[in-house]
Amino acid sequence: MLNLKSIRLQVVKDGKGKNTGVFIPIEDWDLIKINYPDIDNLDKDIPQWQKQLLDRRLEIISKTPGSIKPTDELLTELDSDI
Repeated sequence: MLNLKSIRLQVVKDGKGKNTGVFIPIEDWDLIKINYPDIDNLDKDIPQWQKQLLDRRLEIISKTPGSIKPTDELLTELDSDI
């Protein structure tokens, strides 16, 4: 398992000291890609129907924020029913 705290990130700054990027050593990047094989696809555009579904869900969440439960509670509940 990848320990994110052990990754050696370097913040890249411009001449004014503003953060402009992050450098990840290739060894760390390779570990990230092993643990998260779909990471190369994160910048790909999602289909319109998925965007619409997410927009609807976000709207529901904004109207009823108390209805959201942490994922670990859901998994615990599901495990108890098995």
